[in-house]
Amino acid sequence: MQAYIDQLIQQGYFAGTPKEVVYAIAMVLAAFIVLSAFVAPLAGVTSWLERRVWARMQSRIGPNRVGPQGILQWLADGIKNLLKEDLIPSAADKALFSLAPYVVFMGFLCTFVAIPFGSQLIVADLNIGILYILAVTSLVVVGILMAGWSSNNKWSLLGGMRSAAQIVSYEIPAGVSILTIVFLAGTLSMQGIIKAQGAAPWDWFLFNNPFTFAAFFLYFTAALAEGNRTPFDIPEAESELVAGYVTEYSGMRFLFFFFAEWGNLYVIGSVATTLFLGGWQVPAWSICGFFLEGLSLGFCRHVGKGDLAARARRSTHGAVLEVYGAAVVFLLVGNALLDAGIPEGQSDF
Repeated sequence: MQAYIDQLIQQGYFAGTPKEVVYAIAMVLAAFIVLSAFVAPLAGVTSWLERRVWARMQSRIGPNRVGPQGILQWLADGIKNLLKEDLIPSAADKALFSLAPYVVFMGFLCTFVAIPFGSQLIVADLNIGILYILAVTSLVVVGILMAGWSSNNKWSLLGGMRSAAQIVSYEIPAGVSILTIVFLAGTLSMQGIIKAQGAAPWDWFLFNNPFTFAAFFLYFTAALAEGNRTPFDIPEAESELVAGYVTEYSGMRFLFFFFAEWGNLYVIGSVATTLFLGGWQVPAWSICGFFLEGLSLGFCRHVGKGDLAARARRSTHGAVLEVYGAAVVFLLVGNALLDAGIPEGQSDF
């Protein structure tokens, strides 16, 4: 994107305008296009898909009234929330209460800066791309804690504290899984990780060695847990905490939390595609292939959580973390072996 803007500047399209101002305007326009033309429809359709998949698995019908097969239900829900009264409890911390949903949404939206949709279709090819994504997604837990604390509601506070504990817990195995790929690629750049792989499945990092194969499933499960969705929905816990950290929210502020959760499904799929499945290096249409791979992983998450929703209640998160602990040790040993096998001079570090 920067190369394209530089080309326009050299051709004299923005004569007399400082380069920094042109860059700032271009970034704002890119963010608006991504939000309005991609993120909003993606999150909306994902919510409809989730409800339809769950309904079919539970012998129900699901939304089927608005549009063909109910596909416009998400649009009706958005309009409904937009028209709802925006309530702020009298005892709440009004500044933090109002800001929290936007912090959560920014943590989700900023990830699209470093996600590569094609060889040239990326907002910014950062040399620390995957580290940047891990950093900005941490804003989500900050926003959830703000929502729980500022609501002045004990159930909201419990939900916020649970979210902080859960996200920190599952970020450790996710980070170790990503570290496996970083060692192999020798770079933190998202484009660099893709270019270190090939278009054919046997050139993907997923099938490079047993450690990366295990790392893929470890990352995917940990990312599912970080998304606070069933069966890892203890921060919301509607059965015991009413609605967790969103108990006191209404209208669009309420919707922003779930907007970020539904859109986060694609972010998880796209990061997994970049790290393990060759990214946009898919035969035929690379951009479409990357998009479909990301959506496919998101769909697998819907099916998996629908199937495990009832069963997961019987187990404890402590048991899950014990399994993750063993997997982390396994991957750490694998990382040490991989690091020892990387020839000197073939890494960015």
